[in-house]
Amino acid sequence: MYDRLTIVVLGEPLGLRGNANPPNLIWVMPAKESHPLDILSNTSRIGGLWMSTELPAIGKISPEAFSEYIYPHLGTAHSEVLFGPQSGGDVGVVRVAPGVVMASTTDPVFVVPQYGWERAAWFAVHILASDAATSGLRPSLMTVDLNLPLSMTTEDFAQFWRAWDHTVKNLGITIIAGHTARYEGCQFPMVGGATVMSLGSEDQYITPNMAKPGDMLLCTKGAAIETTGLFAATFPEWVRGQLGESLYKAADHLFDQMSVVDDARWAASVGVRQNGVTAMHDATECGVVGGVFEMADCSGVGVELWDDAIVVRPEVEAMTSILRIDPLISISEGTLLLSVTADRVDAVVAVLRAQHIDVTVIGRMLPLTEGRWRTHRGVRQSLIHPRVDPFWEAFGRLAASGAH
Repeated sequence: MYDRLTIVVLGEPLGLRGNANPPNLIWVMPAKESHPLDILSNTSRIGGLWMSTELPAIGKISPEAFSEYIYPHLGTAHSEVLFGPQSGGDVGVVRVAPGVVMASTTDPVFVVPQYGWERAAWFAVHILASDAATSGLRPSLMTVDLNLPLSMTTEDFAQFWRAWDHTVKNLGITIIAGHTARYEGCQFPMVGGATVMSLGSEDQYITPNMAKPGDMLLCTKGAAIETTGLFAATFPEWVRGQLGESLYKAADHLFDQMSVVDDARWAASVGVRQNGVTAMHDATECGVVGGVFEMADCSGVGVELWDDAIVVRPEVEAMTSILRIDPLISISEGTLLLSVTADRVDAVVAVLRAQHIDVTVIGRMLPLTEGRWRTHRGVRQSLIHPRVDPFWEAFGRLAASGAH
């Protein structure tokens, strides 16, 4: 079990916020490997870079590992699958009847008892429903598998499940199947998995591969929403001591913003595809930068991301500063990334702001031949996927310190 990762770079140094020269050779390797060349056979070359197909020490697998191990082995091909598994894809879409599709997404059931059962259930459900909502279709059905730890009591479970039921009812979601048990070896926060499904017209769904050159790139709420909200909820005493009462309260308030269900629903109400929103993606692991890269990669287009246009709230700036992590590459459930046709940007912005959802234009989609770029303080550099989200290491470090 490796406790950290080492970034190995050969060639040009890796540019951080200003070096436009990407490295010639880069991969992430376990810290205890004797030499980088030992794992060269487990790397793949992407756009001039070498990326590892090794499983990560923590967090999601890399796009290269997905392409190497999962994508070639997806069972029987089916003609009704309109959008299947892809790195950066939030949903799969299948035609279930003439003109009718079902969008489906699966994620872990992530439950943190320290938040209280009501808050813990709300967040667990919204993680699941947020991915489904990026299809442009309203989440409506759910299956749930709960593999509970032996430490969870009957009373705890009853409170948790009532809170889960309350949350899905508020979203209009019906639970249609599931499995519930307690097992040895199961521990919070990962206590199972669930699938959320959305039904709708075949001409009304969107997926992250539908962005087009010329579309404008929008972002709701700003960067590192989830990072900030989770630290405040998990370590309230430590955050109060570091940031003071006012910033702590602002950070804790972001917990209730960690969903894109409403963002996606209102944005899609303006119109989808040629009528408005062409693609949506929630900025989870690797944050806004990772999410933008994934949208462009999934759609096969170029992109220009304007770093300085991304909102970093005062509480987010303060939290990520004391954690010494970059808010633009930190996990941000609650942040919706949208590509929108240029003529419908004003309409989408107006609808979201009318619902008190902050939104800004942070870039534009380009032809693939024009490349993928980040502009920071007037300096243009290559847009590279962060690969490793700094949230996990910072969260683990603070938890290990005994902070509360």
